Amino acid sequence: MTRHVDVLIIGAGLSGIGMACHLTREKTGRSYLILERRTAIGGTWDLFKYPGIRSDSDMYTFGYGFRPWHGTKVLADGPHIREYIEDTAREYGVTDHIRFGRKVTKTSWSSAQGRWTVEVLDERTGKTETYTSDFLIGATGYYDYDNGYRPAFPGEENFGGRIVHPQHWPADLDYRGKKVVVIGSGATAITLIPAMSKDAAHVTMLQRSPTYIAALPADDPVAVGFKFAKVPAAVAYKAGRARNIALQRASYQLSRTNPKLSAKLMLAAVRAQVGPNIDMRHFTPSYNPWDQRLCVVPNGDLFKVLRKGEASIVTDTIETFTEKGIRVSSGAEIEADIIVSATGLSVQMLGGATLEVDGETLATRDLVAYKGALLGTVPNMMVILGYTNASWTLKADLAAEYFCRLLNHMRDNGYTEVVAVPEEGDRSEASLMGGALTSGYIQRGDGVMPRQGTRGPWQVVNNYFRDRALLRKAPLEDGILRFRRGVAAATPAGAESRSA
Repeated sequence: MTRHVDVLIIGAGLSGIGMACHLTREKTGRSYLILERRTAIGGTWDLFKYPGIRSDSDMYTFGYGFRPWHGTKVLADGPHIREYIEDTAREYGVTDHIRFGRKVTKTSWSSAQGRWTVEVLDERTGKTETYTSDFLIGATGYYDYDNGYRPAFPGEENFGGRIVHPQHWPADLDYRGKKVVVIGSGATAITLIPAMSKDAAHVTMLQRSPTYIAALPADDPVAVGFKFAKVPAAVAYKAGRARNIALQRASYQLSRTNPKLSAKLMLAAVRAQVGPNIDMRHFTPSYNPWDQRLCVVPNGDLFKVLRKGEASIVTDTIETFTEKGIRVSSGAEIEADIIVSATGLSVQMLGGATLEVDGETLATRDLVAYKGALLGTVPNMMVILGYTNASWTLKADLAAEYFCRLLNHMRDNGYTEVVAVPEEGDRSEASLMGGALTSGYIQRGDGVMPRQGTRGPWQVVNNYFRDRALLRKAPLEDGILRFRRGVAAATPAGAESRSA
């Protein structure tokens, strides 16, 4: 049986649930369905189970713009974020529109039929299903959920302990009283160190190069003040969100216009946290602030365990794993019972599904993104990718609002198809997430990420204020978007139609 809806959403994480809510909020009148490979809502926040898992963006901006985050924590833990997404889905009646355990394998657009055909594997039964829709939304983010990035280490077969990757954290891993080495210096590593230090004998952070780290209060003092003053939650959330968006933008702008001053301020703050006995070379990157994403620690928890001696940092490269741990290039050996490879993620688009338009298989790397949301030459489709220099949800919300605005415009004018058409020279060599950042996962993902453009709405600037005007207010009929009346994608004979 073929199932047909107006809008088919791939992914029931933060982006997919937000998109579904907006379809209702913006009164699009469109039926929809969400296909989710996992067995629960949450996406990233259902996948990652490692100790201390938390957001790396403040919750005033990481929460949805339309539904306040209730709480005072600046960075929330994974279970509470997942609960927030679930509650949002329940509140907007989204949960009943999700089909779990469905792995999307192929997406195909037919101009003749004016619809998408999506092939899906029900991983529980092993059966193949087919869905059709007028519009398709890729809300899978950019993680390869099956495979984290895990380089092969020399001599690792000699190690007598256990090697784990945070993306697939073993439920039976007992690190109490054990010596642990965490390889990495990104957000995952700096979360794991203080979390594991509570029970481990000692935790060593082994990094090839340092990362810029900033300490934030665990509880937002403004949020605490609002709560104490009994300010209505919606008002407090709106005010706090506006403040944090402005602060994020100002911090980023300072880093780009005056990197020396920005670095000086960040490093001075770290020195004040770690004290005089820890070598600052472990916290002094070779790049400018925001060349890679900034890491944040609540209440300086990483710095506290370093000061107490519960954890330590080694900045060096790995020569080889040994039976008892890791020998680094300086010749020192770091003993370990457990090694955690917090080496990052692998990148893929559309959850690994193939993309086809009128019988031609397209490589996402060859496509250029319009307004950071639509893929050039691909009709009736949007891919949601959040910001790299601010909270993911800020861009996801704007993109969803924009697509609903587009749907309503098409409904009011009798259009059935829309496609962004790039001109020669509009496509640049920088990926949609590249250009500004040099992080390893962005470089590794260059082979699959869509390109950004060289000008106008094809160019990605990662600026919320600019995007807000562009996506909420700019004319839809701008000469780049081509609309068509014609093929009305009726529900195929024998199909099962889902209504909103």
